[in-house]
Amino acid sequence: MAQATPITVAYGDGIGPEIMQATLDIIQAAGASIAPQIIEIGEKVYTKGISAGIEPSAWDSLRSTKVFLKAPITTPQGGGFKSLNVTTRKVLGLYANVRPCVSYSPFIATKHPNMDVVIVRENEEDVYGGIEHRQTQQVTQCLKLISRPGSERIVRYAFEYALRHNRKKVTCFTKDNIMKITDGLFHRVFDEIGQEYPELEKEHWIVDIGAAKLADTPEAFDVIVLPNLYGDVLSDVAAQIAGSVGLAGSANIGDNYAMFEAIHGSAPRRAGQNLANPSGLLFGALLMLVHIGQPEVAQRVHNAWLTTIEDGVHTYDVYKDGVSKQKVGTKEFAQAVIARLGQTPRTLKAASYNTQPQSEPRKPRPAAAPEQKVTVGVDVFLDWTGSPDELGEKMKTITVPGLELYMITNRGTKVWPNGFPDTFCSDHWTCRYLGQNGKSIEHRQIVDLLGRVAAAGFDFIKTENLCTFNGKNGFAAAQGE
Repeated sequence: MAQATPITVAYGDGIGPEIMQATLDIIQAAGASIAPQIIEIGEKVYTKGISAGIEPSAWDSLRSTKVFLKAPITTPQGGGFKSLNVTTRKVLGLYANVRPCVSYSPFIATKHPNMDVVIVRENEEDVYGGIEHRQTQQVTQCLKLISRPGSERIVRYAFEYALRHNRKKVTCFTKDNIMKITDGLFHRVFDEIGQEYPELEKEHWIVDIGAAKLADTPEAFDVIVLPNLYGDVLSDVAAQIAGSVGLAGSANIGDNYAMFEAIHGSAPRRAGQNLANPSGLLFGALLMLVHIGQPEVAQRVHNAWLTTIEDGVHTYDVYKDGVSKQKVGTKEFAQAVIARLGQTPRTLKAASYNTQPQSEPRKPRPAAAPEQKVTVGVDVFLDWTGSPDELGEKMKTITVPGLELYMITNRGTKVWPNGFPDTFCSDHWTCRYLGQNGKSIEHRQIVDLLGRVAAAGFDFIKTENLCTFNGKNGFAAAQGE
């Protein structure tokens, strides 16, 4: 008999222990060959004063097994506590979040009986870098970071996922009509890599209308790949319109590690009552079984679960008079699934997992040659109160050879010169200086400029260098410019 695969298991908080036990009971009854290593995470660890929510020693198990099956935890609000999910994703390099969202009509209520969508969400970048600052009395900022390497690996993962799972189309959502540089990069990478997969259909949607289409006609989509924030929001939306957030599992995949979980929270008010539906965590465990090379066990469990749902054996959250036949608790639901191992559904589409060895992923294209980067100006951000014209007159007197004041913006909108008097202004200003006659500038000129700004009594709060790459601007124009 093959040696059992070690996995790290955390029972979590709230309903976590109940649904984890039910999940383990089901998959082990189905023949899963696993050797769980139990670690403690969440509320009990936070109360010890460990802000990360995980004991330092627990990382040893994760580094050893490289596979983490995690029940939901409770993260205390405020007080400097960090989200363990975000920490784990970033520390272990879990760059891909995969969430299948499938409807089970007519047995679970949904307006979209034919929905079968997979959300592939970038998991590390975007505003989830958590780089935030309060810059003035009135204005805070959060930095949105999108990198080419980060975009390339998540987009490639989405296309490879579509091939492995016999999907036909990959759709990209961005907001690059507004965020032309950051979201524009993600869209551009999608178009570039998509050319390597001619057998798959490709399309792009602006995220707002794409989200509306997803909510109204999810059958139009197959695999959707998108940056972190949009993916976080829309994966929950997709799960809910499929039937229930409580039914959705999630895989967090990296090059060396993987974490599997339900997408719902710890629901402490339901804890200890034998009420919780274990299906979300169970589906996370099915994704785990595929990941560790046991797809036949995942298929066996999945079909038993479908048969249980078809037979009307439901937990309280999906129970519906006239459709459901028996309302059961967590333990009883697990027992019902176990009793149906080996059966396949009669009405619902039976689960079919690819049990063939995975083919090698397509080789990434060689990296492009580095672009020529030239610094052509600087944005100086000020904390200041007054009118645009007053600020413009003051800043015109601050001169540095080779630099000239080009314009002033307030929260991204041009207000000087020739601004509109109706434009609302906060105390957060950006003074854009460019090299005279389009010439490049040097760092020493920026340092000199900042010294003169400070000597004039202004409070500068940050700078952003303005650069071109192979002659193309690497910075956005202002609204109204």
